[in-house]
Amino acid sequence: MSSRFDQVPDRRNTHSYKWDQSEKLFGNPDILPLWVADMDFESPPAIKKAIEGRAAQGIYGYTVMPDEAWDAITNWFTRRHQWPIQKSWLSTVTGVVTALSLAVELFTEPGGAVILQSPVYYPFYDVIKMNGRQVAANPLLHHNGRYEMDYAHLEKLMQDGAKLLLLCSPHNPGGRVWEREELVKLGELCRKYGVIIVSDEIHADMAYPGHKHIPIASISPELAEITVTTIAPTKTFNLPGLPAAYMVTPNPELKRKIDYRIKALSLHMTGFFSPDMILAAYNESEAWLDELLVYLKGNLEFAVDYLNRELPAVKPMVPESTYLLWVDCRGLGLDVTGLKELMYHKAQVAFNEGSTYGPEGKGFLRINLACSRSTLQEGLARFVKAASALAGSKTE
Repeated sequence: MSSRFDQVPDRRNTHSYKWDQSEKLFGNPDILPLWVADMDFESPPAIKKAIEGRAAQGIYGYTVMPDEAWDAITNWFTRRHQWPIQKSWLSTVTGVVTALSLAVELFTEPGGAVILQSPVYYPFYDVIKMNGRQVAANPLLHHNGRYEMDYAHLEKLMQDGAKLLLLCSPHNPGGRVWEREELVKLGELCRKYGVIIVSDEIHADMAYPGHKHIPIASISPELAEITVTTIAPTKTFNLPGLPAAYMVTPNPELKRKIDYRIKALSLHMTGFFSPDMILAAYNESEAWLDELLVYLKGNLEFAVDYLNRELPAVKPMVPESTYLLWVDCRGLGLDVTGLKELMYHKAQVAFNEGSTYGPEGKGFLRINLACSRSTLQEGLARFVKAASALAGSKTE
């Protein structure tokens, strides 16, 4: 039976960051882009209708968040994640990366060390380095086909003075949904050494069956007091072009500092479309999300099976959340330049090249699975054909 997600929209010439920059970024206008993390699916119908109705008002003035929109957010996290947050804990900000940058600026000193767990979403590096801080990398352990935390090394970084940890939960690009025991152990170390946790949970709603996302701040009041959680509806409902994100903490001192800095930068005003968008997303689009997750799981299974069968030299790391597939391509024997040449010029497909996620990502690629099955199949076929031809030429 055909799904709404089988449709193939034409996003070229729509000012799309993903589709309209291929020649500029990759030197090839004919590339099939399966890289940046937005979805090639229409957002839920309720959201589209709400935005169209809001736009039709014709006066795009300063906007406030009504109580029912705040309720929609808090009810969602209670319902989907068993995390009863309060309106008074939330601060609005334009995006999750903005929130991470604010936290680094507010809760560390210039030159101070900030922990990240590599390989990780590349803006984690940017918000540390561009705020004049030092990256304290805590590389994840690649064990039994998935990433695990290295607690002994993590503790050493804390003993050496790092006072802030950027947690990616669920993990991007590895797709891990951290289990309660892992988060508890992490939290115990942070409490022991006085380390603040800033948890990027933008992929919280994208966990696959058999895996349950646990907001680290939901584990205990003690952990909540040292945690700032960053959340947004933008990944869940494919809204990355509409600024809407939240920093969440019950700690009044952390909250006061956050709100003061947001006001100083004039980031506190609500986007014109945000209230109607939030209401339509969290109150009317849950069934759409559940349908999406079924389709994404199908895409994931298709991609893993296809790569295992057609290109056994590469090893996909099966994600527990996100619509991103992290693939170990070291078996192809290519350096960073070689992988780019293979993708952009031989295969004419764009995945994310792994070294941008830290040195531990060298030799990996990240594939965006959030597209029609036919588009995904085309992208994988192009890559497999080019990689197989390359392997054949090496053995001749």
